[in-house]
Amino acid sequence: MVSSDACRGIVADDENDQSATKDAFDVLHYIAGVRLARGRLVVVDATNVQHEARKGLIDLARRHHVLPAAIVFNVREELCLERNRSRPERDFGPHVVRRQMQDLRRSLRSLQREGFRYVHVLQTPEEIDAAFIERQPLWTNKKSEHGPFDIIGDVHGCTTELERLLGELGYVVEGHADGAWDGPIYAHPAGRKAIFVGDLADRGPRILDAIKLVRNMVDNGSALCVPGNHDVKLVRALRGRDVQITHGLADSLAEFRALPDELRPQVSTAVCEFLDGLVSHYVLDEARLVVAHAGLIENLQGRSSAKVRDFAMYGETTGETDEFGLPVRYNWAAEYRGKAMVVYGHTPVPESEWLNNTINVDTGCVFGGSLTALRYPERALVSVPGERTYCEPAKPFIPSTEAATPLSAQQTHDDVLDIDDVIGKRFVRTRLRGTIAIREDKAVPALEVMSRFAVHPKWIIYLPPTMSPSETSTRPGLLEHPAESFAYFRHQGVAKVICQEKHMGSRAVVIVGRDEDAIRRRFGIEGEGGICFTRTGRRFFESPDVESALLESVRRAATGSGLWESLDTDWLCLDAELMPWSAKAQDLLREQYAPVGSSGRSALEAAIAVLDRAQARGVDGQLPVERFAARITEIERYVAAYRGYCWLVAGPSDLKIAPFHLLATEHGVHVDKDHGWHMEQVAKLSAACEPGDGMPQIMKTEARVVDVTDEGSQAGATDWWASLTAGGGEGMVVKPFDFVARGSRGLAQPAVKCRGPEYLRIIYGPEYDEPEHLERLRSRTLGRKRSLALAEFALGIEALERFNRREPLRRVHECVFGVLAMESEAVDPRL
Repeated sequence: MVSSDACRGIVADDENDQSATKDAFDVLHYIAGVRLARGRLVVVDATNVQHEARKGLIDLARRHHVLPAAIVFNVREELCLERNRSRPERDFGPHVVRRQMQDLRRSLRSLQREGFRYVHVLQTPEEIDAAFIERQPLWTNKKSEHGPFDIIGDVHGCTTELERLLGELGYVVEGHADGAWDGPIYAHPAGRKAIFVGDLADRGPRILDAIKLVRNMVDNGSALCVPGNHDVKLVRALRGRDVQITHGLADSLAEFRALPDELRPQVSTAVCEFLDGLVSHYVLDEARLVVAHAGLIENLQGRSSAKVRDFAMYGETTGETDEFGLPVRYNWAAEYRGKAMVVYGHTPVPESEWLNNTINVDTGCVFGGSLTALRYPERALVSVPGERTYCEPAKPFIPSTEAATPLSAQQTHDDVLDIDDVIGKRFVRTRLRGTIAIREDKAVPALEVMSRFAVHPKWIIYLPPTMSPSETSTRPGLLEHPAESFAYFRHQGVAKVICQEKHMGSRAVVIVGRDEDAIRRRFGIEGEGGICFTRTGRRFFESPDVESALLESVRRAATGSGLWESLDTDWLCLDAELMPWSAKAQDLLREQYAPVGSSGRSALEAAIAVLDRAQARGVDGQLPVERFAARITEIERYVAAYRGYCWLVAGPSDLKIAPFHLLATEHGVHVDKDHGWHMEQVAKLSAACEPGDGMPQIMKTEARVVDVTDEGSQAGATDWWASLTAGGGEGMVVKPFDFVARGSRGLAQPAVKCRGPEYLRIIYGPEYDEPEHLERLRSRTLGRKRSLALAEFALGIEALERFNRREPLRRVHECVFGVLAMESEAVDPRL
């Protein structure tokens, strides 16, 4: 409730300061406007007895397309004076009350003319005390209906095709209506409900049958229907209004004229009542779905006004006409950013396509196209072809002189991205971790990386998350040990984990299609068969030939292993490690690691030489010759550690790739599969990889399944880790056996890395395992790193799932940019 008195108090610290009235009502209107824009109820507590005072509120309601209601307290003047005397802070005479009563009674006659849809007048204290307010949902509000639905495009009298389509959708005849509505009653045995997007009338061969069929389903509760512009025009014609008999209306009127004289008035009246009673649009399934004949922009959804009804039935035009004399329609769907899916018809299209979570299901059956239904929530399209062309369109339905565009409407629209979709502070809703906040100052560097260095934006449907190490070990000489990794998952309530060999390479995302046509269809990228990019979205290889060889190796392996067929897909998205490390980290090796080894060895050798000369000269005191010699040994171990991950890459055959996740294919994001399944799929790729022939090798990632509640199982995995690290390996990654695991403390880490002591020498320095250094390093904290890992994991999966649902690229990139933005958080890079 917004009170004018309270607003005076806000602006003047005195609710009785009448000089603040104008400012107070400015505040009141602002608060009311903000709430209405957010779809919230507003109750204004003010006298409002003058037309001028009410006009601002009526204008506000119209601007936000809501229905205003007035609650009038029309009580006796004596009662008002008596009540006012009990309020000593209100020091004004009875003439003020008398004038307000006069204004109120004059206003009662005009409230509805002014625009109040409902007027409730309370005249006695008893009526006021007994009154209660009950909010009734608007007729458009079907949020409590969750489906499943079958949303059917413009019928236009194509009843034969409609009957076939209903049969395809599983609807059956369960009864028969009599009288004016003589005809079958269809319903779905599983309780599905049909929703018709309007334009039942005109042009087709069985117009009355179509209207009867739909009305009977609506009356039976097995369907909903919104009105189309043709339906509204038919009602006006039947009621004798002056309308132009064009665009197929003559066909509808001819059917009515053909009715027997004694039946025609009854049928005409019944049809008018049914069509005129249809609601402009429906908001369904907790506002996840909106159905309107011509579509509906976000700020009109769920609201009620003449503008809402006009937009829902006619859409919006530019004011121009095309070469066929038809109005040029404004493409509102290209700018749609709403959360609700919008399903509509009105303008026939050759094929239904998704654009920004909207879809047109009018596929021009009456023009020789097809009758289409969208199954919700499945997002599946079901169509039946028209039996023939019943009506020639004024505008060619399928242009014969133009080749069909090779890209979908969404792919074409996604060619131009909007900076506002990714910058600023953002709150991204994810399935796995709720809402994740992306800081504005982190979004800017992410945008710079993506705009300057990244591959084609349409490729970037996923970026891998960071990975947390295990808790710090207290074992002598060790910073990390498998026992802490196992303990983490045990404390989370996750008993079964998988340990995977951690290859020392660079993280790579590989997307490969069966052919270029598959990539064009799904990704909207022409002339490419795949991509390999880094965890920051940059192209992995500078050489196109090397990349092509890698992609061809994976493509051949997918063909040889039968993955295309077994997964029913034309493309794969893999998360992998690409080796050697030096293939991507050459600059890092040359500029960071090699100088440490070279300068450390030179400096220590020079220092030992000086100490040797000092000893030879008989310098007194104990000289640290042995300590410096030990430090040289540590430097040599440091150099040997990083050299083990480097080898000369003369060509593609010197590369190795080790996939460990088969993230996504055409029919799913495979986070619902456990890691055992993922290991099986990538093992098939490895087994099918043909060695030699100048192609990169696909390696199998070795793995062990461990029960973290069983000491023997843990000991076996620990021994394996020790043998891996002793042989120069980096270590292992411990993951929940289920891809997504929730323990007693919520979402568990997707992976915990446990690195060997020699690899950590590269990360922390040659002498890191000296007792004094190790003790200091054990104070490292992992909280921020683990929080980032969970957030980035959730964002990465959300991006893939949005892509799999064919959401707009901006929605996918909202998550991808979030991962990249979080990578600029201030976290110890050695973790």
